[in-house]
Amino acid sequence: MARHRVKITVLKRVEPSYIFDGKVPISPGGKEYSICTAFEDGQEFIVDKNVRCPEGFCSYAWKDIFSDLRVLALGGDHEPWVEKPKMISCCTDGIRPVSFVLERLDD
Repeated sequence: MARHRVKITVLKRVEPSYIFDGKVPISPGGKEYSICTAFEDGQEFIVDKNVRCPEGFCSYAWKDIFSDLRVLALGGDHEPWVEKPKMISCCTDGIRPVSFVLERLDD
């Protein structure tokens, strides 16, 4: 089975105040939550054909998007409403989520 590289682009990081209608929860350490600082909007990562987490990519977000990414890396598509060969996937952090565009790179 042919494998493909996949480009991950950070589509959007969401401010916690948007999720919580301005009432952002306080973390156990007493600090208010802020937007995810692991990524920047528009940031890109390339996943090689071995489908390993790129250096500097958040391991929690990687776990969340891996199944979608793997489908593209193995040549599949499963979102009929998104231009092929792309998918939209997201980190499941309920306080400060991040959305990603996954795009198969056909070599």
